[in-house]
Amino acid sequence: MQVTKTNAMRMLDAKKVGYEVFAYDNEDGLIHGTAVAEKIGKAAETVFKTLVAHSGANLYVFVIPVAEELDLKKAAKAAGEKKIEMLPVKDLQKWTGYIRGGCSPVGMKKLYPTFIDSSAEGLNTMAVSAGKIGQQMDVAPQILAEVVHAKFTELIK
Repeated sequence: MQVTKTNAMRMLDAKKVGYEVFAYDNEDGLIHGTAVAEKIGKAAETVFKTLVAHSGANLYVFVIPVAEELDLKKAAKAAGEKKIEMLPVKDLQKWTGYIRGGCSPVGMKKLYPTFIDSSAEGLNTMAVSAGKIGQQMDVAPQILAEVVHAKFTELIK
């Protein structure tokens, strides 16, 4: 599979952060998290999806294991908001520069407050989108958190 340099990879390169890229075939249309984990040969607990939510005009990024569901109450608490809701998919590219299935926590248009599920803290590496459908990148959770100024917290149901 062909690997294309993405914004996310360029940002990690600029910060001299080590990462490994995994390309997968997305021609079958199966781009949901658990399918991607299977395609790159990784356990679902080590592959994370990037979700964007908002409270009014404030946007927040949540990085959780692909097989899990974001707990909006925990997400709101982490963000210091009373209530939070998912950003409509139609608005994702406008605010982040990414499309559904290729949204990376690294390299968004702006650095939004970012939260990573605490389950990632104990991992050596975690896979996240490399910023393009068909590409994932493996990076150390602590380093990812440093790069995007993220906090680790409980986010899943």
